[in-house]
Amino acid sequence: MDTNTQNPISADEIALYDRQIRLWGVQAQENGLGTEIAKNLVLAGIGSLTIQDDLTVTEEDLASQFFISEENIGMNRAEAALPAVQRLNPRVKLATVITPILAIAPEAFTPFSLIIATDLPFATLSTINTSCRFFNKPFYAGCTYGFYGFIFADLIQHTYLIEREKSNVPTKIGPETTTRKIITSTTKKADNGKTIEVVTKEEIYSPLILANTSPLPAETLKNRRRKLHVTPLLSCLRALSDFQSTTSRLYPSHTSGPDLQLFTSLVTDKHKELQLPPETLRSEFLRAFLQNLGAELAPVTAMLGGQLAQDVINVIGGREQPIQNFCCFDGDSSIGPVYSLHPIFEPLELEKDVLASGSYGMMNGNGVGGSTVVETNGTSNGLGNGHTSGSIEIL
Repeated sequence: MDTNTQNPISADEIALYDRQIRLWGVQAQENGLGTEIAKNLVLAGIGSLTIQDDLTVTEEDLASQFFISEENIGMNRAEAALPAVQRLNPRVKLATVITPILAIAPEAFTPFSLIIATDLPFATLSTINTSCRFFNKPFYAGCTYGFYGFIFADLIQHTYLIEREKSNVPTKIGPETTTRKIITSTTKKADNGKTIEVVTKEEIYSPLILANTSPLPAETLKNRRRKLHVTPLLSCLRALSDFQSTTSRLYPSHTSGPDLQLFTSLVTDKHKELQLPPETLRSEFLRAFLQNLGAELAPVTAMLGGQLAQDVINVIGGREQPIQNFCCFDGDSSIGPVYSLHPIFEPLELEKDVLASGSYGMMNGNGVGGSTVVETNGTSNGLGNGHTSGSIEIL
């Protein structure tokens, strides 16, 4: 019996695979986070994937990702990974780009609808984010440091649907928070007879360069108990950003006296700027963070890669509340709080001032990362409400 006739592809499956997703540079070979994101997006059912990487496979790469093997040593990493990526999902159309990521002009972002940058210096992340904003492209960043890591999202302006059982309290149209508003509210009947409310919401976002210097939400700063629960990882990440811009080096050394002194001073200043209690910044946490820099742990990359990829899928489908906007992951304490970090003034006005002053910084070559662009085109995918036209780049 013809199995294709017996089990035809459903309409939802056809729509799902109509997504055209391009993955630029899973330089992900040295970058397990990029590999995890790529794997999850391919398994989710993207239509096409282009992997960008200009480096060659080394022995060190074999320990950090699962798309290559020993026989690939010396090959271009993107081309070496292609067969293994293809086996994950034979229906995905694959291609490679071996041009160095820093040689790719910002205009190259225009065909895509969503960019993801992984394990790059903060200055490079900010520059990519700025290019995305110039071309109105949503942006994600993700980095891991041993037990620690973060996900940042700048979707610029994003509309999505929430479905929930209708309550007796009427939904108010208008602002819900400083970054979110309710646009519409409708109802429908579920198969079980219950009334389901379909709420359309809109979120506005800030670029990384502003979020990285913005205060915590007012509701947190006004409540000492909440401030006590803010992870010191946030202060450490901001200090790491300043360390990179001050020294032009990727990480401080936990065995260098001058590095320890400089980083301790930076993180103490950042903790004060965030108005957090000094007792929450403990020396043992700083020591652990510094010792984890430059390390990569598979469970952490799997956790963050899965979370980021799932958020991307929801965003493309226009469903569910996306990350807003900075998720800190502490694998040692098994926590992953999300902080909404925005300027206290109107973001667009400050962004104009920053752009005019040219203070966004330039993309630099400090550190190694990968880049993945996922491009999606379609009308419906079974995951959302038809908002499937888009593209994703992982750097």
